[in-house]
Amino acid sequence: MTSNAPRPTLDKEAVSHHLAIATRRRTPAALRTALMDIPVLLAETKRLATLLTAARTECANLLAAARATLHAQDDGEPDPLSYVRDEVAAHAPLTRDER
Repeated sequence: MTSNAPRPTLDKEAVSHHLAIATRRRTPAALRTALMDIPVLLAETKRLATLLTAARTECANLLAAARATLHAQDDGEPDPLSYVRDEVAAHAPLTRDER
């Protein structure tokens, strides 16, 4: 199974290493190195929050389209799947295997 998780833009092992050394040694250089990771961590947190918001919005839109499709089918509309088709089309073109 492949993961669709976003790839990190920072080296978590290096950040952990910097923190461990700063905690152990408590020298100005070690503390400064660990502190320099903060802006990178904040940028990564912001990037991940943006990706999460986009994913949640996409999920909400797809769920709304699915609900509209069910209601349209119950109401006897001639093409109830149009809601789902429109929402999916807004994201990426369907490949032949997905149709």
